[in-house]
Amino acid sequence: MAQNDADRAIPVMTLRDVVIFPHALLPLAAGRESSVRAIEKSVAEYDKYIFLVTQKNAEDLNPGAGDLYPVGVVCRILQTGRTPEGGIKVLFEGLFRASWQPVAEENPFGTAPYPCLIPEPLEDINDETAENAEEHKVLFRLFGESLDEYARVCRRLNSDQLNRIRGFDSPGDLADAVMPYLTASFARKQTVLEILGPWERLAAAHQLLCEETGNNELEKKIKARVSEQMERNQHEYYLTEQIKAIHKELGTEDPGAEADELEKKFREKKMPAQALERALEELRKLKQIHPSAAEYAVSRNYIDWLLDLPWNELKDIDIDLNRARDILDGAHFGLEKPKNRILEFLAVQKLTDGLKGPILCLVGPPGVGKTSLARSVAEATGREFVRISLGGVKDEAEIRGHRRTYVGAMPGKIIMAMKRVKSNNPLICLDEIDKLSADYRGDPASALLEVLDPEQNCAFVDHYLDLDYDLSKVFFITTANSLGGIPEPLIDRMEIIDISGYLELEKMQIAGKFLLPRQLKAHGLTADNLRVTDNAVREIIRSYTREAGVRELERMLAALCRKSAVALLEGSPLTQVTVQNLHSMLGVKKYRYDAAESAPMVGVATGLAFNNHGGDILYIETAVMPGTGKILTTGKLGDVMKESAQAAFTYVRSRGPRFGLRADFYKDIDLHIHVPEGAVPKDGPSAGIALATAIASSLLGIPVRCDLAMTGEITLRGRVLAIGGLREKLPAAMRAGIKTVIIPADNKKDLKELPSAVLSALDIRFVSDADEVLPLAFDLPEEKVFSCDAMSMPEKLRADPLSAAGPSPSAVM
Repeated sequence: MAQNDADRAIPVMTLRDVVIFPHALLPLAAGRESSVRAIEKSVAEYDKYIFLVTQKNAEDLNPGAGDLYPVGVVCRILQTGRTPEGGIKVLFEGLFRASWQPVAEENPFGTAPYPCLIPEPLEDINDETAENAEEHKVLFRLFGESLDEYARVCRRLNSDQLNRIRGFDSPGDLADAVMPYLTASFARKQTVLEILGPWERLAAAHQLLCEETGNNELEKKIKARVSEQMERNQHEYYLTEQIKAIHKELGTEDPGAEADELEKKFREKKMPAQALERALEELRKLKQIHPSAAEYAVSRNYIDWLLDLPWNELKDIDIDLNRARDILDGAHFGLEKPKNRILEFLAVQKLTDGLKGPILCLVGPPGVGKTSLARSVAEATGREFVRISLGGVKDEAEIRGHRRTYVGAMPGKIIMAMKRVKSNNPLICLDEIDKLSADYRGDPASALLEVLDPEQNCAFVDHYLDLDYDLSKVFFITTANSLGGIPEPLIDRMEIIDISGYLELEKMQIAGKFLLPRQLKAHGLTADNLRVTDNAVREIIRSYTREAGVRELERMLAALCRKSAVALLEGSPLTQVTVQNLHSMLGVKKYRYDAAESAPMVGVATGLAFNNHGGDILYIETAVMPGTGKILTTGKLGDVMKESAQAAFTYVRSRGPRFGLRADFYKDIDLHIHVPEGAVPKDGPSAGIALATAIASSLLGIPVRCDLAMTGEITLRGRVLAIGGLREKLPAAMRAGIKTVIIPADNKKDLKELPSAVLSALDIRFVSDADEVLPLAFDLPEEKVFSCDAMSMPEKLRADPLSAAGPSPSAVM
């Protein structure tokens, strides 16, 4: 455009009900003669520049200067085309906002044969200060979020248009870019156009954006509500007419007769007075509800639940202790403690005929038969069996049910189970109770407190029923892998029965008496088709499984059965499995157990450990190096075991003078304690004496017996504390070829639970103080160990000969 005063006037086109903004594209069809002349002159003589300004009255066909808004937009014509009616289709691009003045006072639109105005460009004013900088940042972010919501809800912006708008980083340009896509009145748009402050303009555009988004959502809700109501009314009318036609055709009675039939059933059913009163009240409501109404189905469903529940229907239980013992022994090998506890309950119930159902919690590793034991108990007691898995349950409503006010409400798992068995005295196995979890929907473990409390479950309230339901006659058995995941209040309401893992001897018995016959039958084989030697079963247990239970052992036997089935169909009637051909059928060995060392070694002691897979030996290696008194522990030890190492080293230091060590020997050495395998986590309070023995061996240079293993925790004074897992640890020592085992004296009582074969194979030594351990571990007399005469001790660790004897043992602490 020319910039001198003579050429400042450009053609003007007035807009009706339309406002154009800078950076916007506006397609229009011009039909008025003045508009057509202005467009033609702009293209011919003004390099396609034109001034667009909105007129105040859209009905005015020939507006004057006073009929126009004071601010318009200088635009450029991008495309033109003729219409069949003689008009022009034009695509305008907004360039910048401008005020205007007439070309001459006597003729506001100039003297030319086409309308002209003189635009005065309007620059944005700076409306940002230090005080409102943070507010503007928030406004810019909110505008972006509102723009995304507008695009999602109103769908007036495609992805290209949305990306183009997002490309503007100036608040004023961003407001100008979004305004053309809003459906606000042209008067409100003109108000935004006349705002010269970028942030003020953005705030005004943001307000319009939010209003349109809200209006659009409200409009959708109203339309959906009206449509839904119309559909419902039509559906209800259609169903009502159908019901009328069916009853008329069949000649049946009024639907109210069904309610009368239900009332008769309720009065014949043995129900508590409170439940009967609630049922009759609900029936009275049902009679007043039209069958086509939604409330009818909700009320009828609730009535059906009340009618189907076994309120007082008890199954006859014929308790025969000898039969129960045969069932339990026939289905499970071992497990004497839980089986005896169950027989005790049956005996007391037979004598009293009114004992409340106990709550037993079977705790043990996977695969030891907890759930199957509960099933056998149900068979032995003549009760219906129901298993409810609690693993992954997060919602309290799964235990207590949903309130009837919710759509799709239903009772909890307990009430559902009672309806399924149709008796009020079943056996319910709550499986994996330690796998419960909690979230915003409530804590199901807390909901179980009422279920598993013998003093409260006689009046258990399900949210759906909203009535007291008697669970006191139910025999509850829960199972868990560990007590760690069960809240203390819940543990307090249950009788804990620990089911530890099976020993190797027990697994062999289970494999021969239970697992192999079951798998032979499942695979269509007989004992004449597959024979597995005892040594082969032992090898499977040791080299192909690592578990406390027998689940993986059964899988291995199933694999052998499949091999035998293939061989049978190929012409080999008998498959003999021995240790020699086992690897060809099951592949390479999956696991190995450590064996005892072949020779004594300095700084290496053999400990005993156990986990969910059973017991194993654990080597503890120590090394003494020149240093500054640091103790390094490796082997992925837990905090408890690290503390045991510190306590063991302190014990050795306290005995230093008796060993002939310098009082400050530890200042010149670094002690490294390592427990292979490094990738396996190790923790627990039972490695104290083994750690102390390994440390003393490294310092004194005395080798530790290779045929001896030990377990026990140590205190700073050298006292040996009792440990757990002895039932798994001693068979592991026997399996590894250990001859002598050192255990705490307090664990002597636990030997009663061990098989005689294990006890006869081991020389078990009981100790109560660590001073008793070292002579046994070093295979030296006590006076020799504490004689200050360990010849292999490094010279720099030796005490001065004059002080080697040190104080008396009682004074050394």
